[in-house]
Amino acid sequence: MLGLYLHIPFCAAICNYCNFNRGLFDAAVKERYVAALLAEIARAADGAPADTVYFGGGTPSLLEPAEIGALIDACARGWALAADAEITLEANPETVTRERLAGFRAAGVNRLSLGVQSFRDEELTRLSRLHSASRAVEAVGAARAAGFDNISLDLMMWLPQQSVADWRQSVDALIALAPEHASLYLLEIYPNAPLRDAMARGRWSVAPDDAAADMYLSGLDRMDSAGYVQYEISNVARPGRRSRHNMKYWTDGEWAGLGCGAHSTRAGVRWHNVASTEEYISAVAGGRSTAVDRRVLSSEERLEDALFTGLRLSDGIDTEAVKTRYGADVWARHGGELQPFVDQGVLLHDGGTLRLTRAGMLIAHEVMTVFIR
Repeated sequence: MLGLYLHIPFCAAICNYCNFNRGLFDAAVKERYVAALLAEIARAADGAPADTVYFGGGTPSLLEPAEIGALIDACARGWALAADAEITLEANPETVTRERLAGFRAAGVNRLSLGVQSFRDEELTRLSRLHSASRAVEAVGAARAAGFDNISLDLMMWLPQQSVADWRQSVDALIALAPEHASLYLLEIYPNAPLRDAMARGRWSVAPDDAAADMYLSGLDRMDSAGYVQYEISNVARPGRRSRHNMKYWTDGEWAGLGCGAHSTRAGVRWHNVASTEEYISAVAGGRSTAVDRRVLSSEERLEDALFTGLRLSDGIDTEAVKTRYGADVWARHGGELQPFVDQGVLLHDGGTLRLTRAGMLIAHEVMTVFIR
C-alpha cells in the first residue's frame, strides 16, 4: 500500500553536518506551515489505501501533539489508512518529555525514531547536537513511560576523532536501551558543511577507511549477538520490527510526499515539492502546484531503481520478481560484470536471488554501478 511522508522543516538549532531541507524554528511560520500542510493533504488525497505515515525533518517533535494529531486525522480522512498503520515521528532527545510523548502517543503516533547519533558527550559536542548522552537515555525512558513499544535509535559512525573503541561503546549503550530498531550509518561530510571548517580549526580527523570498515562490521556483529537482525545496509531490527515505511523505498513501492521538499513516486511518476518553506506556503495559499521536476520514469529507470534499492536489502534482489515486473533477466544482462564480485565472495547468486554479503555491503556502490547503462 501507499506510504505517506510529511516533511517538518523546523529545528531548534542547525547541526553542523546536516544537509537536509530544514531551517530554524519560528512559531509564527510553523503555524502557517501546518495550515498549508493540512491544505496540501486535503488537495492531494485520493482515497487510495495507505498503511504508513512518516513525519520526517527537520525535527517533527517541535510540533505540538495537537498539530501532529490534526495532520494524522487529515491523512486518515484523505486516504484509506489501515487500522494497523505504522505512524512514525522523528524526534530529538532534547525536544521530548514524558508529557509531550504521551500527547504524541494519544494523537496516534505508534513508532518513535530518536536521533541520538552518539552516546559520548564529546562526540555530540563536535556535531553541535543539543542533547547529552544522559538526555538521550532519559528520552528513551520517557518514551517507554508514555507507552511507546516501537522505538528506533539512530547512531553515526566515522565521526571526527572517533576510534573503533569509542564507536563500540555507543553501540553497547544503544543495546542496553533495547530499542526495537536501530539505524547505524556512516557520517557524510558535505563540501559546504560547517563541520568541515570545524574539523580544520580543531585539527580533528576521521579514522582511516579500514577502521571505518571495522566500525561497521563490529557494530553489526554486536547487534547480531543482541538478537537484532540486519535487513538493510544500515538498518537492524527485532523480528517483525522493520521500518514498514522505509521498506517502501527499498522494495519498489509507492509513496506520497507532503510538505516542502518532500519527494513522491507513484505509478511510475516522480516529483518533489518546492524546497523553500515560504515558497511552499505561498504556493498552497495561492492554489498553485507545489510540485517541481515532475517526470515520467522510463522502464529502464524503474528497473535500475528496483535493482539499486533491492541490493541494499539483506534479502537481496528477487530476480524472478524483477523478470515478472519488468521483463528483464538480471543475470543475462549483468552477469558478466557481476561474476567477479561473486568470485570474490561479496555477492551471492543463489538461483533466483542476488544479495550482498555483509562484507559486500562495504562496497555496495561499486557493485550497484554495474546496473547503470
